[in-house]
Amino acid sequence: MNYEQAAEKLARFGQEHVLKYYEELTEQQKEALLTQIEGTDFSVLSHIENKNDSSIRGKITPLSSMQLPQIREKEAEFRAIGLEAIKRGKVGAVLLAGGMGTRLGSDDPKGMYNIGITRKVYIFQRLIENLLTVVKEAGSYIPLYVMTSDKNHEATVKFLKENDYFGYKEDMITFFMQDMAPACDYEGKVYLEEKWKISTSPNGNGGWYSSMHKWGVAQKAIEDGVEWMNVFAVDNVLQRIADPCFVGAVIAGQCVSGAKVVKKCAPDEKIGVICLEDGRPSIVEYYELTEELMNARDQNGDPAYYFGVILNYLFKVEDLEKIREKRLPLHVVEKKIPCLDSEGKKVKPESPNGYKFEQLVLDMIHELDSCLSFEVEREKEFAPVKNKTGIDSVESARALCEKNGILL
Repeated sequence: MNYEQAAEKLARFGQEHVLKYYEELTEQQKEALLTQIEGTDFSVLSHIENKNDSSIRGKITPLSSMQLPQIREKEAEFRAIGLEAIKRGKVGAVLLAGGMGTRLGSDDPKGMYNIGITRKVYIFQRLIENLLTVVKEAGSYIPLYVMTSDKNHEATVKFLKENDYFGYKEDMITFFMQDMAPACDYEGKVYLEEKWKISTSPNGNGGWYSSMHKWGVAQKAIEDGVEWMNVFAVDNVLQRIADPCFVGAVIAGQCVSGAKVVKKCAPDEKIGVICLEDGRPSIVEYYELTEELMNARDQNGDPAYYFGVILNYLFKVEDLEKIREKRLPLHVVEKKIPCLDSEGKKVKPESPNGYKFEQLVLDMIHELDSCLSFEVEREKEFAPVKNKTGIDSVESARALCEKNGILL
């Protein structure tokens, strides 16, 4: 794309200011900016006008979960089905690792954060060690797909390579980058991060499969015979990945997706709950839960919206392909966006100053026909590292790891 083409594209979306410093740039910086303009989807900015549309929900009703007593009764059967699928190469694992450790006080990718006490134990290390327990049980490696972002790709690849992938086979790991979306001010004008770079952010965890496809990684996985993708977040250091019992239960139940869930510790806990929306599987975020939903009871007298998702999902690839071209809802999120001010100086805002645009993996669940809500033991599989101290923190994760006999 040349300067004239870039100027024309920007004019269509009212973003001419992006070229404000063009004449000051080096040739290399000019080329980088033109390339970024060419690849940026400015149409997302129009969603600001309808930013509250994604909060309009259909009729919410309870979705029953497969609870621990039911799972234990059939555990051997489920595990056998899951192990068979893993041994035949039908299960892949997708690590969503596009984020940074900013809330933990780190400038590194979140997975590089050290949660160790007496030795170094990194978040990436804990996840791979968890996956290796299944590899050992199955006697077969599981393809691991790691989604990074342009904010952390090089650092993530370098770190894992330097640490010999924490014992995982290098040829079983594939990296791909998450698509980015422009960030803008409240009037819909994109921010500049540098004089030669538009401010962008990862387009949300719901963009994982489209990004995987864009990189050709999804196509290769299908060619290799992968039929199921276990998608999981980087921050839960206790989660079981490619869990044979979970995989087997979803397959046995003839569902096209599955979600690991835990019992909420309080009605207002900040965790999304699984449910039905207009008769289809769905997830209601904690901030969308009304008092009525929080206090609702099922036929057994238990809380009706009791099970929270932990961002560990299983998807049937065949069904992901059916919805791949379908545009998921775009969530407009108010955020603090580092940017250049009107004088071209870098600013790090202390309060929200604009919008980022995200697709969420929970919306993928609603596009599919069925989802098995699968309960796991909270203290054994849910130790998210979101904050430095307090709830869902490095402190609480360390305590749970030690409770589970993990040496830190």
